[in-house]
Amino acid sequence: MADARLRRRSVLTGGALLAAGAPALLVGCSSSDEPGDESGDDAGEPAASTTPPRLEDLDLSDWEVVRGQFALDPELAHFAAFVLASHPAPVRAAIERWRDAFDADPAATVAGELAHDEEVRTAAAGYLGVRPAEVALTDSTTMGLGLVYHGLPLCPGDHVLTTTHDFYATHEALRLAAARAGAEVERIALYDDPAAAGADELAGRVAAAIRPQTKVVALTWVHSSTGVKLPVRAIADAVADANAGRAEADRAILVLDAIHGLGADAARPGDLGCDVFVSGTHKWLFGPRGTGIVWAAPAAGAAVAPTIPSFTAPSFVNWLTGGDEPSPFGVGNTPGGYQAFEHRWAVTEAFAFHQAIGPDRVAARTQELATRLKDGLAELPGVRLVTPRDPALSAGLVCVDVAGRDPAEVVQQLLDQRIVASVTPYSEPYVRFGASIVTTPEQVDAAVEAVAGLAR
Repeated sequence: MADARLRRRSVLTGGALLAAGAPALLVGCSSSDEPGDESGDDAGEPAASTTPPRLEDLDLSDWEVVRGQFALDPELAHFAAFVLASHPAPVRAAIERWRDAFDADPAATVAGELAHDEEVRTAAAGYLGVRPAEVALTDSTTMGLGLVYHGLPLCPGDHVLTTTHDFYATHEALRLAAARAGAEVERIALYDDPAAAGADELAGRVAAAIRPQTKVVALTWVHSSTGVKLPVRAIADAVADANAGRAEADRAILVLDAIHGLGADAARPGDLGCDVFVSGTHKWLFGPRGTGIVWAAPAAGAAVAPTIPSFTAPSFVNWLTGGDEPSPFGVGNTPGGYQAFEHRWAVTEAFAFHQAIGPDRVAARTQELATRLKDGLAELPGVRLVTPRDPALSAGLVCVDVAGRDPAEVVQQLLDQRIVASVTPYSEPYVRFGASIVTTPEQVDAAVEAVAGLAR
């Protein structure tokens, strides 16, 4: 009986420590709390099997130095690197260090889970200009959208507004959530010709479609179907106007799929005016594959009920003690269970890498290369530029129709010339290029020349 009381007391003590922020949860006994303790290393830092590059020792003002941090095949022009990231050297080194730590002592390494998750939240918050407690950790944009749309308190008769241009992940998450709640999902077109889209038209069509019953406006910052970048601030202002005079429970919230903006555009959630910002970190940010984040403003976050149990305080402690303390949005909506922690915890280095380069410089470089590419492609006979030439309405994605030819065939013929492009995964497919920090002006010119040859 005494042994049973001791075991119960130990568990509850662990729960109390957890509630206070102690980095220990559901782990076995170990001779050390963090990897590296036995050798006297700082707590929480895994023993390094390779020496990572020191960002302060790199001249990241030189774009060739930036490109040199990637292990991409130098014989290829990588205009599809945004689809799933290649890891820059600091991220690769961090993944390797964490993997080695788990292989050496998994119990000790996972004991630091809460602290290392918080380091990722802090890095993301610093980049986004928000509070760490407002950031949930996920494995992808798709997971984040599912968590948000299934966590919102939709009711029969509620109206959810989205567009025909959004990706499957948004459409399907909304369909499933609305079917369960009895809500209506409406899809509207924001433009007829993407290349001719204007900011006033884009914002105006959203504003005109908002009803008194609208509870969610679900949009994508940069459309992967066309490369159109929405004027999110103007749309957020239209949503705010529609909310004027509404009770708090009746307000519409603006949820943004930000996957093709994060790491390509320097705007932050506060600049954009959205209520919820959902993104993977493994595309334009070039973070670890299988990682993502969700940020929610306090009022919006309070309305999102967790869908997958979190293993962190207070929810886990509530289970232990019978309590009912609510969880902050960030930890409460970070799905529990063991993760690929070596990737999750290396997200910190991805944000640090972009911060060291400078988000504004990254955005300017992306825009410079995309503009060069659009200008070149727009002059080619037989090539129709789908993406707006206006830099305010596009980011790094550039989509084209090449002489009415099958986009998959064009992409294959480009690959034969060592140029890696992609096909938009939509019912109306286009050839798609992604100009980013791993491409060069010379490669942009080579891509234009190759497309010119295929269009003849």
